Amino acid sequence: MTTQRPVSGWAIGWATFAALMLIIGSIFQFIAGLAAVLEDEVYVLREDYVFRFNLTAWGWIHIVLAVILFLAGLSLFTGALWARIVAVSIAVLAAILNFASLPWYPVWSVIVIVVSGFVIWALTVHGRDVAADRETRSTSPVP
Repeated sequence: MTTQRPVSGWAIGWATFAALMLIIGSIFQFIAGLAAVLEDEVYVLREDYVFRFNLTAWGWIHIVLAVILFLAGLSLFTGALWARIVAVSIAVLAAILNFASLPWYPVWSVIVIVVSGFVIWALTVHGRDVAADRETRSTSPVP
């Protein structure tokens, strides 16, 4: 005997927030990548930088990442498992990177870590709620 638990409105809200953050972040990534590909003098390169990419290659990396993030953000609205995995991975990475930047940006870092935690919670604990909610809305009659 299986009982279906009710869909969490909070989880749907946080999953929607995660999807929109991925989409907005992808647009920023795309613009940064396009700037690096089209104009070599937008970014300042340091000679002692550990990662030695040419700007065009770095720009294409940003553009490809932007496309993946955009597709994951759109797919989160459908409840796709792969999109949740990508979104959770991005949130984990954001939390780790912001933990590392705590000494320089304490308030912003704490905000990003907390928001990342809520996004991870929403997508891991209630990730299926998005798909269930979408299915319920598509099968219910429109008044």
